[in-house]
Amino acid sequence: MINDKNIKTLNFRTDLADERRDIFKKANNIENDIEGIESEENIISKYLKTTKVKILNENASKSLGKPVGNYITIDMKKLKTASEEQIQEAAENLSKELKELIDLHSSKEDPILIVGLGNESVTPDALGPKVTKEIDVTRHILTYMPQYLEPGTRSVSAIAPGVLGTTGIETLEILKGIVDNIKPKLLIVIDALASRSIERISSTIQISDTGIVPGAGVGNTRKDLSKETLGIPVIALGIPTVVETAVLVNDCLDLFIEKLQNEAKSNEYLNELKQKDNYEEIKESLVPNEYNLIVTPKEIDELILNMTSVVARGINFAIN
Repeated sequence: MINDKNIKTLNFRTDLADERRDIFKKANNIENDIEGIESEENIISKYLKTTKVKILNENASKSLGKPVGNYITIDMKKLKTASEEQIQEAAENLSKELKELIDLHSSKEDPILIVGLGNESVTPDALGPKVTKEIDVTRHILTYMPQYLEPGTRSVSAIAPGVLGTTGIETLEILKGIVDNIKPKLLIVIDALASRSIERISSTIQISDTGIVPGAGVGNTRKDLSKETLGIPVIALGIPTVVETAVLVNDCLDLFIEKLQNEAKSNEYLNELKQKDNYEEIKESLVPNEYNLIVTPKEIDELILNMTSVVARGINFAIN
């Protein structure tokens, strides 16, 4: 049972619901599904996989530290060397999953606002602003030149509101003003996330219908963007672009142990070490010396470029 007093309270330091589920299960020695959480995994192709996690009640929400709702994770392998066909396949899959969530919370012609969070001057944080430039916006055309659009065209607008450090204004404050004035019925918010796996940097997309807390993954939490704070449904679309040093070391330690296991064939101590999540112990040794850095790969420019194409196409396919 999740509410058992022996269940551990965890510091997940990841924005991904499926990672939190796996971390929670490992920490509490749970083999089957967690009570109050439904999971489904689908292999789409050689390079594409989707995982759906549905948090059904407040008890499960408290365990994973995520609101009740739907979380869809799309994993893409070898994105930095992806072909045009792979990018298109990923975009079409994203569009399908995103459209299902949009249809749950709005009708076909409801106006939508796309919000790209982040700082375009910092590459790992630039995805949101870059995507907004590629969105097929229609609101201005519907307002001033409606004759050039087909009847029933949805009103779409997009904005990159910047970050608190450069604007001096909380993102929530900016978006409240925009929502009050242009009155969209749905927000789609794009942001960079943090992961507990180096493999998922700029190769994973999480879509959820529970809103988003900007900066939460890197410990720089801002005010949440959600239906409760903005008055309309918020679909969050996030991509991990960074990990902590502790995550990097933990993953490298796992690889090192696996190598030793292959050579030694059997070692009780190494087996125990491999089964354990060493993240917290590693973090405790790094934090006092200020070594727990936020890390991103050297190929981040190419990864962000490819992910921008995937996300922008996926959104444009889903909303039109």
